[in-house]
Amino acid sequence: MSGDRSVGDESTRRTYLTYGGTLASSALLAGCLGGSGSDGGGDTATATPTGSADQSTATETTEDDGPYSVTMSPVGTVEFDTVPADIFTVFAQYADMAVALGRGDAVNALYVPEMSGTTMNHYYHHLDGVSFDWEGLHDPLVDGLSKERLYELDSDVHLADPSWASTQQNWDRGDVDEVGTQVAPWFGNFYSGTQTSPPEGYPEYEYYDLWELFGGVARVFREEARYEALAAVHADLVERIQSDLPPERPTAVRVSIASDGESFYTYHLNKPGYWLADTRPLGATDAFADEDWGNLWGQVDFEAMVEADPDVLLHLWGMTPSRSMTDMRQLLVDHPVGRDLTAVQNDRVHAQGMRYQGPIMNLFQLEMTAKQLYPQQFGAWPTYEDGDPYPEIPEDEQLFDRQRVADIVTGEF
Repeated sequence: MSGDRSVGDESTRRTYLTYGGTLASSALLAGCLGGSGSDGGGDTATATPTGSADQSTATETTEDDGPYSVTMSPVGTVEFDTVPADIFTVFAQYADMAVALGRGDAVNALYVPEMSGTTMNHYYHHLDGVSFDWEGLHDPLVDGLSKERLYELDSDVHLADPSWASTQQNWDRGDVDEVGTQVAPWFGNFYSGTQTSPPEGYPEYEYYDLWELFGGVARVFREEARYEALAAVHADLVERIQSDLPPERPTAVRVSIASDGESFYTYHLNKPGYWLADTRPLGATDAFADEDWGNLWGQVDFEAMVEADPDVLLHLWGMTPSRSMTDMRQLLVDHPVGRDLTAVQNDRVHAQGMRYQGPIMNLFQLEMTAKQLYPQQFGAWPTYEDGDPYPEIPEDEQLFDRQRVADIVTGEF
């Protein structure tokens, strides 16, 4: 499998693999919202590096075409008798994919629904006819991934990586295989997020970029036409941005303030993985590019940040209800060391969204970051106010067509 870059249809029956690993959800959540821990990846597995997706086989189909199969690492080949109606997700990238494919109402679970759902709607606010009803959704990680709750939800597909699921507390390979056969198949790929090593037992684990992964999910729901249309919008957006990038690039770092108010959690900009799908294409100079923290993130104090002195501070989670940009900016201005940062003095401390971004979120976050890094090329980024949706951008400064995206999502294209 490691030599096959496609995430596509196959004629064989579903094949289940076995799973195992070491990454605990507590470390994962700490890395997202502030905390410490490692990526949990060992050195025993190898994986195929990301390549360009071959979209030539994607064709429009209907739900009446009969059984069909979709293949993706590490799941193998999964056969569906009908298009899944009830969708289990953990992280927001898969919920956003469901919305993009016209299936948002089918999602029955989401990590921290208020944070994830509110942030998603901050973007959908600008898409006519598109919204996501997150209230009442089950948080699959609120008390740890529960096998019993998965039985209760009785989903038709679990958009989650089975190898990741096997690392959760009280889970092992047998539990993953049981849920996949007795409830519904798994279909997800987690470790492509940062291209860290998967758990032991996956020597041919493959890595996909965000849009390759989205293409695979689109085939699960037989929505190849929607995928193709949105992928074209994304390709045009990236081409537009990259064709106008200046030869001299600003230094930048993506951060979140630690709970002690005296240090930063720091994240790379240009490393592999779909968690960086909104920063890597923009080619800014990573102020901590040479740092190898051994984790999914690093932690530096104010003195180290001033020594690096990036031109731009991108505050991860700043557009979510879990963080306040007002408090963040005030903390930096009041801090005896932080106030000396060039980004603070030049008012270039900007709100960012979520690393767990699906295709719609990625379009907005690419536009957002382009404006934050290169205002002269792409127009100034408005100051983000806590609780507001994604800011209004003058139509002549928008980097992609909102109405086109809305028409694709609502099926009017």
